[in-house]
Amino acid sequence: MNSHVVIMAGGIGSRFWPLSTPEYPKQFIDILGCGRTLIQLTVDRFEGLCPMENFWVVTNAAYVDIVRRQLPGIPEENILAEPAARNTAPCIAWACWSIRRKYEQDKAGKERPNIVVTPADAVVMNPAEFRRVVGNALDFTDKGDAIVTIGIRPSRPETGYGYVKSLPTAAAGEIVGVEQFKEKPDRPTAEQYLSAGNYLWNAGIFVWNADTITEAIRTYKPALAEEMDRIMTDGQVAERFPRCEKISIDYAVMEPAAAQGRVYTHPADFGWSDLGNWASLHDKLTHDSTGNGAVGNVQFHECANCVVHTEDARRVVLQGLDGYIVSEKNGQILVCRRSEEQRIKEFSQA
Repeated sequence: MNSHVVIMAGGIGSRFWPLSTPEYPKQFIDILGCGRTLIQLTVDRFEGLCPMENFWVVTNAAYVDIVRRQLPGIPEENILAEPAARNTAPCIAWACWSIRRKYEQDKAGKERPNIVVTPADAVVMNPAEFRRVVGNALDFTDKGDAIVTIGIRPSRPETGYGYVKSLPTAAAGEIVGVEQFKEKPDRPTAEQYLSAGNYLWNAGIFVWNADTITEAIRTYKPALAEEMDRIMTDGQVAERFPRCEKISIDYAVMEPAAAQGRVYTHPADFGWSDLGNWASLHDKLTHDSTGNGAVGNVQFHECANCVVHTEDARRVVLQGLDGYIVSEKNGQILVCRRSEEQRIKEFSQA
């Protein structure tokens, strides 16, 4: 199988300040304290599914050098530098058009490209199960005109994720049809989704073949397809990419395609988290007996339910804190109640 992986790595991670900054955002940081950055972990979990020369990274032009340093095995021409942030649909379209062009230029003896699209900043605690699920989805899209999204079985009534409403009938093995995509719900609606049993978290991980996705974008967003055609012809990315409509792949393709019965989902449970905030990091860290989680040399005294990331500090001693975020990076220190986490972006801009 001619598999490719597209990693979306353009975000600025403002909710993880001061650990993550616009100059060096969270996808390039060892947030878990495991010795690998989030984008490196993303590549690691595809081991055996995709050769290194078939990885693609779409990122902000300012981050290209960071990508080169952290992923030296990825070919230079596979690092696509966005001249402007235009959301996920133009990002994905550019990568998929580029993959198709590369295939057309040298397709002797090769199968048509089969593509996985993934964010750079998610966490997967069970990579083996992840590979099994993605492998199933690749087999499915390789055989026909199908769009697959990986759906995460919810463990709680989460209001911070979008949802996928699945159909009861299996299309192939564990893969089922998608009835509808749902926006982030309020708490009562999320509780209804959880009890219904057929709603999954939308992980933003998509699988399709190159023919399917390019045809879908031509159908649902013809102006975007035209800009991609022009970029492939004249290479004027700096001029043409900023003209693309700023729109997510969910709105551009997934929702209209689902309405026509073209989208499927593979329900999964492989310890996924989008690691979008300090609360999600706290969930993934090992906790002491009073619920504290830390990265770095941290000592807790009479503390509970804290999340601390101070790996650059020689030693940190905390006493008497309950439910706090503590982080230090490059001389900037944050001490904030976990209940006030939504204000961190505001604090970082003060």
